[in-house]
Amino acid sequence: MARADLVEHILLRDRVVVLAGLGSIALLSWAYTGYLARSMADTMAGPIAGMGMEMAMPVIRPWGPSDYLLMFVMWTVMMIAMMTPSAAPMVLTYARINRQHQIDSKPVWGTAIFYAGYILMWTAFSAAATLAQGALHAAALLSPMMATSSPVLGGSVLLAAGAFQFSPLKHACLSHCRTPLGFFMTEWREGQWGILMMGLRHGIFCTGCCWLIMALLFVAGVMNLFWITVISAYVLAEKVLPGGHKLSRAIGVLMIGWGAWVVLSALL
Repeated sequence: MARADLVEHILLRDRVVVLAGLGSIALLSWAYTGYLARSMADTMAGPIAGMGMEMAMPVIRPWGPSDYLLMFVMWTVMMIAMMTPSAAPMVLTYARINRQHQIDSKPVWGTAIFYAGYILMWTAFSAAATLAQGALHAAALLSPMMATSSPVLGGSVLLAAGAFQFSPLKHACLSHCRTPLGFFMTEWREGQWGILMMGLRHGIFCTGCCWLIMALLFVAGVMNLFWITVISAYVLAEKVLPGGHKLSRAIGVLMIGWGAWVVLSALL
């Protein structure tokens, strides 16, 4: 086999291994998220069926450590499910660069470390989201399906998310996420610790780009599988389709209009 053909064969093999790994992680995470969403819907359907809304409202009790732990696991798995597809181009680019330059004798292991660094940042976001959810729960501002019960609060989140779509921070972070080669040209580090830091840096840019979009789950319902899918698809489209910045601004206009309508409807 010619050297060029051998290199191409190795690159293809690594790509298949990485894609299979990412696909398996995403599928398992989506399966678990779907299971939780269906379980919650079934749990709520029983008590509510045949009852008035006043009677169906559950008694609010303070969260204990186990509640926070379960919600943290839920958020973490959900973020892995939602963000792994949009991270795939960056992870595959890293694997290709690593193999082409023979930087690591175990390129797939290096790719796993890079991905772990990326997920570490979204795990930190999940911890913050869990604390925010706990605070909303304690203030009786969440419905049984974990959507805000305050139209003013929900509309305000929509307005904030829409305005953020036009901010320099949003578009700086989005630019890093849309240009994998550019990211590695400026952020490359050697060694396993350096690889982890690269993944973490990419996670920081990605979280900076999307954190307010994820906050919309408090408006639509944290376990609303339809909106989880819609938001995930939007994040992927924003990062990989041509004109991602234009799409971001268009969605920003939509969210501002939607948020203004919700707030004004509640106040008038």
